[in-house]
This record gives sequence, C-alpha cells and structure tokens, in this order.
Amino acid sequence: MQNNSIKILLADDDEDDRLFFTEAFEELKIKSSVSTFKNGVLLMEYLNQANCVLPDLLFLDLNMPKKSGIECLKEIKQEQRFKDMVIAIYSTSASEEDIEKTFVLGANIYIKKPNDFGKLKKALSEVVTTNWQYQTNSLNKENFLLRL
Repeated sequence: MQNNSIKILLADDDEDDRLFFTEAFEELKIKSSVSTFKNGVLLMEYLNQANCVLPDLLFLDLNMPKKSGIECLKEIKQEQRFKDMVIAIYSTSASEEDIEKTFVLGANIYIKKPNDFGKLKKALSEVVTTNWQYQTNSLNKENFLLRL
C-alpha cells in the first residue's frame, strides 16, 4: 500500500453499488485502497482478524442479509480497538428512525445513496476530505446527515 493512502472499506450487499463506489474512487484520484464486502458477516470476520489493518473510513449499508449495518455498527462500537474508526452510514434509506438510530449508536455521518454518479463522487470526496479528528468533537445531529 502507498504512503498516505486512505484505507476504505465498504460493506454493501448490492453488487452494482459496490462497483459504482470503487469506480467513483478511481475517478476521484484520491490515493486510496478500497476493499468491499458483500455482507456484514464477511466485514466483521475481516475486522476481527488479529492482523487486520483497520480502515481509515468504513462505509456501512444498513440493509444487508445475514448481518445488517446496524448490527455491525453495534459490534464495532463495543470494541475498544475500533474506537477511532470513522463510520459512514451509506444507505438507500432516508428514514428519520434509521438516521436517529445510527447517530445514537455512534456513526460519524449518514449518506443517502445518491442515484447519480456525479453526486456519488461529490459525496465520497466530501466524506474523505473531512478532518474527522476535529469534526467528531463537534458532531451533532444537524451535520450528521450529508445533504447534497
């Protein structure tokens, strides 16, 4: 892996969404390595490996079979070694209940999946270029939902 490369993980059961996500990062020309998982079980198996290199940024789809994004978020937040992991909820859902629940559980940002590739690139660029070290200190409900 290159120096100063951002390690990004995406857990999403939709194959097209995983493909668009990786293509967006390729087009953004951000030094990154993107790994994708098709469900929450595979994501958590990866994260729980002893030699796992933790991501700088984790994107979690909420509605996945086997283990949902909510279940993954709860597990991650219970582990001390994951405490600095930045978690972006990346979902088709825009329900207030999902937004509220993931905010309370400790996700850093909520992104409603854009239906336009240009908007997807804009959203991903914004999330990746945010300085989360400082952003987390002022995290509040108003800036939790990324509006495009």
